[in-house]
Amino acid sequence: ETTGLDPDRHSIVSIGVVPFTLDRVQLSGSRHWLVKPQLPLHQTSITIHGITHTDIDKAPDLADVLDEFLESLAGRVPVVHYRNIERPFLNMALKWRIGEEIRFPVMDTMAIEAYLHPNRKPSWWQRLRGQQPISIRLADSRLRYGLPHYPPHNAVVDALASAELLMAQIQHHFSPETPIRDLWL
Repeated sequence: ETTGLDPDRHSIVSIGVVPFTLDRVQLSGSRHWLVKPQLPLHQTSITIHGITHTDIDKAPDLADVLDEFLESLAGRVPVVHYRNIERPFLNMALKWRIGEEIRFPVMDTMAIEAYLHPNRKPSWWQRLRGQQPISIRLADSRLRYGLPHYPPHNAVVDALASAELLMAQIQHHFSPETPIRDLWL
């Protein structure tokens, strides 16, 4: 979770990790960190994710949990829903704190949904006939696979939701033998 959508003007406020394989989610290995953002919280971000000034008042800086966070990713491929938000924020945080950029791939369940639904925007004729666009947002994508609804904007819940979505995408459209490179869309 972040304080906004622009990594040049906003900061990370919460990180969640949920390890999984294609066979099962390992909730016992879940981790959630609240971190003190470098830039102040805005009322809009508080409204969206519910993390308040009181919540982060005594939270550590991301630098203080960075080793533990990166260790939880070691040997794994991170899965996110919409890498165009997740990756730039993590990249900016790493550059600012350790002078390094992200050097590992990130799998994106939203990119997979976009690949699976290339014609998700109806033509003017289809819109006239009442056809709605196909949403590839996390909750809407999960709904297509019959996955349960989770409240959005909690880092560890979103990590769980993305893990389950990838598992469903692979089960329905690919196979466990599908090479990871074929899912890098």
